[in-house]
Amino acid sequence: MLLAALLVAPAGAAGPDTVRVGRASSESFLFSLIDVGIAEHIWDGVGIVVDPSSYEADAQQQQAFAAGRIDFGFGSGPAMGYRVKGVPAIGVAEMYGAPANMAIVVAPASSIKTVSDLKGKTLSISSAGSLTDWLVHETSREQGWGPDGIGELAIASAIPRLATMDSGQTAGTVIDLSGGYRLEDEGKGRVLESFGFIKHFVTHVIFASDAMIADHPDTVRRFLRGWFMTVAYVKTHKAETVHDSAAALHLSEALVAKLYDVEVPALSANGTFDPASVAAVAASLKELGILDSVPDPKTLYSTRFVPVNL
Repeated sequence: MLLAALLVAPAGAAGPDTVRVGRASSESFLFSLIDVGIAEHIWDGVGIVVDPSSYEADAQQQQAFAAGRIDFGFGSGPAMGYRVKGVPAIGVAEMYGAPANMAIVVAPASSIKTVSDLKGKTLSISSAGSLTDWLVHETSREQGWGPDGIGELAIASAIPRLATMDSGQTAGTVIDLSGGYRLEDEGKGRVLESFGFIKHFVTHVIFASDAMIADHPDTVRRFLRGWFMTVAYVKTHKAETVHDSAAALHLSEALVAKLYDVEVPALSANGTFDPASVAAVAASLKELGILDSVPDPKTLYSTRFVPVNL
C-alpha cells in the first residue's frame, strides 16, 4: 500500500527548499526587503523558504560562507574581492548601484555642518576593507584631500561606534541611511550627508555559495527570481512595504517611508551587472587592502543567472 501511494504521488509533492540567507547588516532597509518577501508570501511562489541571519559586517558574512553556514548573502560590492582570497562564494546579481543608501552621521550637537569640516577628523567604519571604508576614502578624494584626508576607526558593532562619537573620539560614523534616520528619530545623531554623489559603483550584491551553484543551480535561479519578484512588488506597493519593513526593523512607518522614497528607485530590476561600476569596485580592492593588486573585474562575479526575466 505504501509503494502504491508513492507511485501515484504527484511529482511536485516534495516541500519547498529551505535556503540559508545572510545579510551584512541587521539595520539595512534594503536588506529588510527579504522580510517583505516573506511577509507577502512571495518566496512561496518560487518554492523557497528563506532562513535569514544577520551579520555585523561583510567580513563576518564572508566567514560564514567559508564555514558553509549560508547559501546566499546580501553584502557590499567590495565584498566581491573575497572571492579572489579563496572564499567559496561569488556575486550572482547586482542588487543596488550608487550608494545613495549610505550616509555620514555625526552627533546631534556636533560643530560639523558640512563634509568640508571633516578634514583631519576621524570617522568610525564597520571594518577595514568594507564598503564603509571605501566611502571614507572616496569622500576625502572628492574633497580634494587625497584618499587619507579623513581618518578611520574600525568597530564592527554599532553601540561602541556611537560611544566613540559621543565621547569625541570620532567625529561621526558611516552607516546605512536607515541607521542614520533611526538615530535622528531617537535624538542620538544627525545625518550629515548621503553618498548619492558617487555615481559609478556597485553598493550591494547578492552572493551565492560555490556549492549551491554547482549542486543546485535551479535553486539559485528560483531564489533570484523570488528576490526580483519582491523588488517588483516593492516598487508598486509602498504602503505594504513600509508596514512590513517597519515591523522587521522596529522603526516607525514614517521613518521607513522616508527610506523608501530615497532607496527604492535605485534597486536593480533584473540583477544585470554594470561593467563600469564593477570596474570601480575592482579598483577599490587594492586601495582597501583586500587584494595586493587590482583584479580582472570579470573574476568577481558571474553572469550565468542574470538578467532575471519575470
